[in-house]
Parts: sequence; structure tokens; C-alpha cells
Amino acid sequence: MKILIAVDMEGISGVTCWEHVTPGHAEYERFRRVMTAEVNAAIQGAFAGGAKEVVVADGHWNSGNILIEELDERARLNCGTPSPFSMVEGVQDGVDGAMFVGYHARSGSANAILDHTWSSKCVANLWVNDLLMGESGLNAAVCGYFNTPVLMVSGDQSVCAEASEMLGPLETVVVKKASGRASASCLAPRSAQDLIRQAATRAAQRLASHQAPPPFRLPEPIHVVVELFYSEMADKACLLPGAKRLDGRRVEIHAASMPEAYRSFRAAVALARG
Repeated sequence: MKILIAVDMEGISGVTCWEHVTPGHAEYERFRRVMTAEVNAAIQGAFAGGAKEVVVADGHWNSGNILIEELDERARLNCGTPSPFSMVEGVQDGVDGAMFVGYHARSGSANAILDHTWSSKCVANLWVNDLLMGESGLNAAVCGYFNTPVLMVSGDQSVCAEASEMLGPLETVVVKKASGRASASCLAPRSAQDLIRQAATRAAQRLASHQAPPPFRLPEPIHVVVELFYSEMADKACLLPGAKRLDGRRVEIHAASMPEAYRSFRAAVALARG
């Protein structure tokens, strides 16, 4: 059994503000260590639940956050950017199940730490096949294309609820309860790690016993609509071949498959942000 652990940073316990997750700030170095420890807890749980191989995808910022020198030596780390499948890099190589660690809720969510969808600087909303999505749904749909179910998600209570609603009865770990966008009641790191370890073990065991949620596969072709913050951003996003302007801030993209939609969305956001 091969497991992909896809990791973001805003959903790590203790993280409540951008300084905690932005390279260059002193606080970021603290939370890189906390992030790595939560990843190690998931790795330990996956192996305890029967995994034979674990691949980790570093999906935050420039994908260079996890301290490889502190990583559980049984795992392999996919890092650096850009990579073909970004936050779920490695899923294309064949994995049996995915776990999302340190995830955050979609843009516009109430009581959600640092809520955003892909880019906090330019994406207001994202719809895929008319479903309003955050990063948990978007990345789960890419995993689903490769017949990989999402088994577990950790983060605040809002992302756990969001993922459960869209993906089904997966394992969830609430490591902090958000009371706003930049305030939360957080578990101590060791407590959070214990819960992640236990949930990852259960998730792997459920996969092995055929009791995991099914893969989240969207019907093709794929229709993407991205709403940007400003009309100028939509001007830039429409430079992507095939992109069509819907109104002042919304751009639509049609794609034959989820991987194509994922790449096109990322390219459109990169243009909008540039």
C-alpha cells in the first residue's frame, strides 16, 4: 500500500497569521519545524496502518518548507516548484490513497484560519463543474482522476467540515478551532501530532479493509470558472489560450480532463498574479 501525504502550512496547529507561513519572517522558521513534525506524525500513522511506501508532497509557497533533515527517513519528499502536479505531486506515479495535512478552508469561509483558494492575492472563488471548491476539493479531484481516494484531512474545523461535505466520511483531525481568520484555539503540537498519527493509522487501515471513501472523480469534460479580485487580473488571465471572459472578474476554462484543468487553472492564476 502506497500513500501520498500532501501538505500545506496554514492548517498546522498554532498557525494563525501570515507571518507564521511566509518565508523570511522569523516566525516561519518555528512553524517549519512544527509542520515537519505533523508530517512525521502522519507518516508514522500511515506505516502503522499498513503502508509499505509513503511519498510526501510539500505544497506550501515554493514547495520548500519541510525540513528534510528532520523528515522520517522511510518517506520520500517531493519538493520544489513548479512541478507537474504541484500540491499532489507524485499522485501520477500511482498511489493507493492520499492524506491532506495542514490544509485550510476555501476563500470566503467564516471562522477559518487564513482562508483562501490557491492565491490569497488574486483568487476570490473557484468553481469546478459548478462546484464551489477550495484546495481540498481541487486537489482531491486531481487525485480522483488517478483513482486515488483522499483518506484524511487535518486543519481547523472549517476545512475539516468542508472536506467531509465534499469528499465523504474521511478521517478528520481538528488541530485548532478558528474563531476568525487570524484567531484560533490551538492544540499543543504534541497533542496535535498524536491525533494526526492516530487518524492516519485508522485511515490506512480503512483503505486496507476497503472501508475508505471512494475517489472523488469529476465527470469530464471539466468546466472551470475562476473569479479574480480585480478586472485587471482577469485581463491577464485571459491571455491563456482557451480562456474566456465571463464578466469583469470571472474567467472560464474548458478542459478535456482534470489534469488539464488543473494545469490551466494554475497557469491562469500565475498570469493574473504576474
